[in-house]
Amino acid sequence: MESTLRTLKQRALDAEQAESEAQLLGLEGDAARLYFAALAGLFRPRSGPQTEFDFRGRNRRPPRDPVNALLSFAYALLLKDVRIALTGVGFDPMVGFFHRPRAGRPALALDLMEEFRPLIADSVVLSVINTEEVTAEDFVRAAGAVALQDRGRKAFLAAYERRMAQEVTHPRYGYTISYRRVLAVQARLLARTVQGELGTYPSFRTR
Repeated sequence: MESTLRTLKQRALDAEQAESEAQLLGLEGDAARLYFAALAGLFRPRSGPQTEFDFRGRNRRPPRDPVNALLSFAYALLLKDVRIALTGVGFDPMVGFFHRPRAGRPALALDLMEEFRPLIADSVVLSVINTEEVTAEDFVRAAGAVALQDRGRKAFLAAYERRMAQEVTHPRYGYTISYRRVLAVQARLLARTVQGELGTYPSFRTR
């Protein structure tokens, strides 16, 4: 894990020096591979068949295992909340920086949510699996796809809302606010950056 963290830190530094979009995409892809490989080792349900939550990397459309089904659901919820935050400060969430705009794709919301995937979405997925709020029985499998059933969906939504309501100290301002409020603050900071009031966008980091 320490080796992975060092490598991810180096990839972040490399990204700041990237000279092309292709190079930046390559660094992002490598970092994502390393991150999800490390994430796989953190799923440890308290009891029951741990093999039900084996995670061998990201897959989607459709997700083919329970972990990816939860990740996709979590990212959809987070994307919705980020999109609301951006709209609230006057942004068009369809026009982004890093993610390419496509019909029906909220590119800017995808951009802003990147820094919150581990802090909110992935954190909730780890929590519901390891505490067994969601179990293997909460999934249905059909035609190679895996999806949450109603009980698991309700349990996950409750866990997601608890995380969004959790308070954290904002690193720039020093006051304590909920994660949901953090999304609104970061959207305002992005607006100030675009308007030239800030030289660089201050990303949200808890440590």
